[in-house]
Amino acid sequence: MEQNVINKDGYNKIAAKYNEERHIYNNEKELEQFINLLPKNAKVLDAGCGGGPVAKFLVSKGFTVTGIDISSKMLEIARKEVPEAEFIECDMTKIAFPEDSFDGIVSLYAIFHVTKEKHKLLFRKFYEIMKHRGILFFCVGSEEWEGSDDYLGTRIFWSNFSPEKTKHLVEEENFEIIYDEILERGGEKQYWIFARKN
Repeated sequence: MEQNVINKDGYNKIAAKYNEERHIYNNEKELEQFINLLPKNAKVLDAGCGGGPVAKFLVSKGFTVTGIDISSKMLEIARKEVPEAEFIECDMTKIAFPEDSFDGIVSLYAIFHVTKEKHKLLFRKFYEIMKHRGILFFCVGSEEWEGSDDYLGTRIFWSNFSPEKTKHLVEEENFEIIYDEILERGGEKQYWIFARKN
């Protein structure tokens, strides 16, 4: 079964449960770092927005947010939680926003559900739709691995390069790395990157 179908079906099944447990991943410190790098009243894309916790934080800080996610059930939650934001059901590898649409792009706990062979394409698309000197903030897994596994009682697909390879792909798309580090959040280790569009 194609990974998008696995993840769409999986997250539609566990949307409510996942959203209830999302608080264990406290990323407020990193989100504060992100917004401090953005201009006032910035437009931000939340790629893989889930039930909207990041969008909710950003809207509360005065930013204009567009969230995209592959799961319709997740988006139902997001629209209720953050009515001030716009939410679109979309595969992030197929985004078609105009060039220079966003001052910032954030993608937390989402890119590792995209098959790693498409990560370079994804970073290129992010670059194209981002404004000059825009900020990209995301996390992926802390080690190379690909496969499907049980998660909250359903099957979910995961795909990661090593942190070194991920960093190289981001730099290849002409992003300047501002900060990168492996951090533990919610009992899990992820590789975190802040990068600026050159």
